[in-house]
Amino acid sequence: MSIQYTLYPSNPAAHIFMVTVFVEHPNPEGQVLSLPTWIPGSYMIREFSKNIVELKAKVGTETIPVQQTSKNTWLVQSGGQPFVVEYQVYAWDLSVRMAHLDQTHGYCNGTSIFLEVQGQSESLHRVLLQSPSDPLCVDWRVATTLQHVGEQGAFGWYEAQNHDELIDHPIEMGTFENLTFDACGVPHEIAVTGDVRFDRQQLLADLQVICETEIKFFGKPAPMERYLFQVMAVGSGYGGLEHRASTSLVCSKNSLPWGEKRSEEYIQFLGLCSHEYFHTWNVKRIKPAAYLPYDLNTEAYTTLLWVFEGWTSYYDDLILLRSGLISTKQYLKMLGKTITRVYKGSALHKQSLADSSFTTWTKFYRQDENAPNAVVSYYAKGALAALALDLHIRQETNHQKSLDDVMKALWTEYGAKNIGVPEDGVERLAEQITGLDLQSWFDAVVRGVGELPLEELLGSVGIEMHVRAPSSYSDAGGVDSQKTIDVHLGCTFSKSPEGAKIRNVFDNGVAQKAGLSAGDVLLALDGIKTTSGNVSQLLERYAVGDQVKAHFFRRDELHERTLTLDSAPFKAYFLVIDSGAADEANQRREQWLLGQ
Repeated sequence: MSIQYTLYPSNPAAHIFMVTVFVEHPNPEGQVLSLPTWIPGSYMIREFSKNIVELKAKVGTETIPVQQTSKNTWLVQSGGQPFVVEYQVYAWDLSVRMAHLDQTHGYCNGTSIFLEVQGQSESLHRVLLQSPSDPLCVDWRVATTLQHVGEQGAFGWYEAQNHDELIDHPIEMGTFENLTFDACGVPHEIAVTGDVRFDRQQLLADLQVICETEIKFFGKPAPMERYLFQVMAVGSGYGGLEHRASTSLVCSKNSLPWGEKRSEEYIQFLGLCSHEYFHTWNVKRIKPAAYLPYDLNTEAYTTLLWVFEGWTSYYDDLILLRSGLISTKQYLKMLGKTITRVYKGSALHKQSLADSSFTTWTKFYRQDENAPNAVVSYYAKGALAALALDLHIRQETNHQKSLDDVMKALWTEYGAKNIGVPEDGVERLAEQITGLDLQSWFDAVVRGVGELPLEELLGSVGIEMHVRAPSSYSDAGGVDSQKTIDVHLGCTFSKSPEGAKIRNVFDNGVAQKAGLSAGDVLLALDGIKTTSGNVSQLLERYAVGDQVKAHFFRRDELHERTLTLDSAPFKAYFLVIDSGAADEANQRREQWLLGQ
């Protein structure tokens, strides 16, 4: 018994996929079909059913009634007879989470396309991918890790062992460029969509060494038979989403390699690839018990996303260093930027990593203008917590144990056995592997708030942590700067034709103390017109304690405030190797960075 689908890009110009599902053995009491409300890896209720334009059911040639029973479920009464449901999906979301279709390409995640036949989710699922009839799309091919019954890469029949597998292999259609390489004996493909010139050999070589480093880290054999990088290159964009044997990526065209030197944008892209590939183990197979099995109809709560996303964020750049793709100096610059980003907002002192993980559905994935004052990133602070735990374990065990050992144990004890990690599982396993009492550490770092003991821990491996005033409103830290700004309004701006529109207001900054709010449009300071790019320049002639008159619009009303200027309510951080460090500290730094 199988469930059979067809997926047809019926009208690319109107962004419409036509989908059918054939149910041969429906529930005679009424068959329920449903569409997920969220996609694994992106913890937000997205209501994919909103994009279903039209849905109808037939027994043979006769149309039968369909009753929608909730926002994402439908009931078909066929009297137990086989039936077909036919529906249209509007696909115009150019991201890695939903579906997109036009005359240049088609892309979809199964969560936004394939209705689930309740009660038959473990049946074999077969999908007929049909080529578009649009004359502009005649050369299209297919890139997916679904198992093709015929020739891989062609339109035709594909299959999955169950519905969970069906929706975990996104599908790309188009005239993409296809590149291939092997990593530890596993075939890998890169499908690049978008009109872009790039150095193919450079990309192949760099991704190969990243993949081989990560496979060897967890231990051969790799948990997938083949792997696919789906890359959508656009004018401006950045993001990725992991799947069991592939990843979907959006990047800017400038992020792909060109020339002899690896640019910062390209290194960032490699970090994204490293991050999503690491997820092949950490979250796709090592996953919270709350995700086994996934319930995609409602939120799934866990306090462990700081491990599954944060530790992955720690290892993504570290893997680039261990792969030889970046230098220690470049790696320390990245760490300095992460510290600056995490320490920039007052949320660091309000929300714990455990709470940030648990409330991701309502806070992290639904950030508003007050996010810097309220939301801690379990990605960024989770990465710093991983760094702190790694160095703490190394220090307390005389570098006999490390976070590498804990990460690998999570794979062997949970991921490889398809066992969900309980909420206290990471802590218990870390203590078991290291022989350390880590409860107070987890209480302080994971369930507590505030800064981490990074200066001391980095010092133990011969790295100095420095702090300075920001050099500009957009200063991301990571490097030293001879130039700093004396006064700062304590807010960020976005472009607006009317003036400098306030995007975020930081706690205890000048703007907040004067009553300015996000959404206000700053028109002038002391009568001089402001833009999003000239505020810091206008303030260069002022000092801390000076007063300046500000005019701004709130909605359609003009307001005036007198601001008492102050320094920035945040600092920038950068790291350097301690030239006077002892030989032992230098040796331990190399052991850490090289994974020894």
